[in-house]
Amino acid sequence: MLPELADLLATARVVTLPMTSRFRGISTREAVLFEGPEGWTEFSPFVEYDDAEASAWLHAAIDFGWRAAPAGLRDRIPVNATIPALDAAEVPAVLARYPGARTAKVKVAEPGQTLSDDIARVRAVREALGPEGRIRIDANTLWNLDEAEHAIHALAPFDLEYVEQPCATVDELAELRRRIGYMGIPVAADESVRKAADPLAVARAGAADLLVVKAQPLGGLHSALRIVAEAGLPAVVSSAIDTSVGIAMGAHLAAALPELEFDCGLGTAAMFVNDVTEEPLLPRDGSIPVIRPAVSPRRLDALGADDERTAWWLDRVRRCHRIVERNISL
Repeated sequence: MLPELADLLATARVVTLPMTSRFRGISTREAVLFEGPEGWTEFSPFVEYDDAEASAWLHAAIDFGWRAAPAGLRDRIPVNATIPALDAAEVPAVLARYPGARTAKVKVAEPGQTLSDDIARVRAVREALGPEGRIRIDANTLWNLDEAEHAIHALAPFDLEYVEQPCATVDELAELRRRIGYMGIPVAADESVRKAADPLAVARAGAADLLVVKAQPLGGLHSALRIVAEAGLPAVVSSAIDTSVGIAMGAHLAAALPELEFDCGLGTAAMFVNDVTEEPLLPRDGSIPVIRPAVSPRRLDALGADDERTAWWLDRVRRCHRIVERNISL
């Protein structure tokens, strides 16, 4: 059941969280929090997304705040460290924010950087984690097919767990998977799931070995679980640089999956200087608990966005609510 717009706005709090390192081109993260019958929930589509795409994120916020979460099969979720596209010398300090993590996701293909930068960064992670650590790389669609094949060959000696969204299109992923199949390096799809009109197309095309799923872009816990079940592929649950409230949404999704073969990208509270709770969902012994964190009024006040940004976000909520309402009525 869709809550009235007035019910959303009555508890809406717009926050701006400073980040420890620049990531995905941003150094602060904005979000809207609402308090629903099930607890606090989050709406935080990236600012460049149009209203049609952002409306799925609002549906997810409503799903988590106004609908009971699916039954969980586990009470803690193993998580990976996330390494931004930074200088190799900074890798040990970043890994230290993820105590106990045995897996690292390393950003590669950053605009303005070179493959040599990626190699140095991945090498530094391998040296820090040792031979038993797991390394996955994420290119965020930024390689073309030939660049991806070349880069994966160059990075293969570091024993990659998988390569995430190396190319933009489903056809490119399918062809790359064919080309590198003999190497035994799986291909994971992220943008081809969460930004696709048909999130199952990549699975039907045999273009990926596993899916990276994020609760907000996929419309919420129940929608994401349905997509994973229909795809029939292993899934890695990841955050979208959420606050601890959004990370909790992802943790509940990971807890409800029948199988959880891979460490999840839900340790990203470590990327924030401050969070909206006094006890952020930071990694401990390589995992986070499956809970709904208590949001702190003091933190909400300290992290509150200015009047201009608050108005911008609340207008966005109004527009997206109309889209969700229209979609539900169809």
